[in-house]
Amino acid sequence: MQQQTWDAIDYATNARFVSDLGEPVVELFAPQAGERVLDLGCGDGALTERLAAAGASVVGADLSPELLTAARARGLDARLLDAQALPFTEDFEGVFTNAVLHWVPDQTAMLAGVHRALRPGGRFVGEFGGHGCCAAICTALRAVARHRRVDVLLPWYFPTPDEFGQRLAASGFEVVSAQLVPRPTPLPSGIDTWLRTFTSTVVGQLPEAEREGALSDVIDLLRPALCDSRGRWTADYIRLRFVARRTILNA
Repeated sequence: MQQQTWDAIDYATNARFVSDLGEPVVELFAPQAGERVLDLGCGDGALTERLAAAGASVVGADLSPELLTAARARGLDARLLDAQALPFTEDFEGVFTNAVLHWVPDQTAMLAGVHRALRPGGRFVGEFGGHGCCAAICTALRAVARHRRVDVLLPWYFPTPDEFGQRLAASGFEVVSAQLVPRPTPLPSGIDTWLRTFTSTVVGQLPEAEREGALSDVIDLLRPALCDSRGRWTADYIRLRFVARRTILNA
């Protein structure tokens, strides 16, 4: 599957809710002055900036050159890095992540890299799509594609807390907490813009001549579930919020 691409202006215009709704995760992470922190999947740096404002020394990591340019324009140390191949060894007291892990195909490699990047006892705190996230949207995408005789692959990993907790434990973390947080998310720009921003790798699996018609069909299927009588759309988000610590060896 082709990698998801991002446009910094489109993201700032139509996906700003991602960082705006990440404030509770920043509070849960509780950045401290003087500590060294990795923001895994920093995007355009909106939340990285919040971590740095608390006095932490923050390194942002992302795979999107476009979003990294926007992050660097904020004066941040933002680096082109793959979450599945982090180069750090015991460099950080904390790793923070928001709305990113559901995009990572190799969870085992990602968790191994985070574990290695943390100092013993360091914390890994974040939030991403959990089990049931965007269920209506995923079902509509699959149904419309299948009607066109295409079995599309969806790019997201939405685990239960138990499943992700087991992955964390197997990778050398103590799981402090892991829970699903239902979060219906208003879409001021509508579902059409959301689909064009977040599902390009899904729609791209369809024949080019059918893509616009497919998007229209997806919207028609979703309207009864996600659009109210005033035409306001709400995405059926469910987040998995977690806190884990790197196990201290020989404690």
